[in-house]
Amino acid sequence: MARDSESSSRGEIIDKVVKIRRCAAVVKGGRRFSFTALVVVGDGRGRVGWGYGKANEVPPAVEKAVKDGTRNMAPVAVQGSSIPHTVLGRFGAASVKLIPAAPGTGVIAGMAVRAVCEAAGIHDILTKSYGSNNPHNLAKAAIAALQLLRTQSEVERLRGVSLS
Repeated sequence: MARDSESSSRGEIIDKVVKIRRCAAVVKGGRRFSFTALVVVGDGRGRVGWGYGKANEVPPAVEKAVKDGTRNMAPVAVQGSSIPHTVLGRFGAASVKLIPAAPGTGVIAGMAVRAVCEAAGIHDILTKSYGSNNPHNLAKAAIAALQLLRTQSEVERLRGVSLS
């Protein structure tokens, strides 16, 4: 089985393998294995997405997941090297709380949430996960949390007021 966390950079795209799963189908001659890969894809400058791929071997599954992830990339509000405000994201039974941190703090997160933050280009953040520890749901909850972020100028524009 392949490593749980690997990363590479193709051009400007950063992809990080969150989890690879093996599935066994019992056939007449024994077991036939197939693989699924969950990959987090980002550009390191505020865009991130996740992709899912299935194939009979690991490398094609990862390639399919990267292709799927690049199609599903969405913009994220990044302020400096951190995030503008605290936010809570949910997916399934997993909840992830993202807290902005001072420069130099680093990414304080578990494997799945760390992959999401690094792919998005966030270098200073504190995180806490609640509920499920399933890497698939944690990564999706972290991306859901990042999509809830709003910058101060964006909130001012949406409300039509000045907050300063």
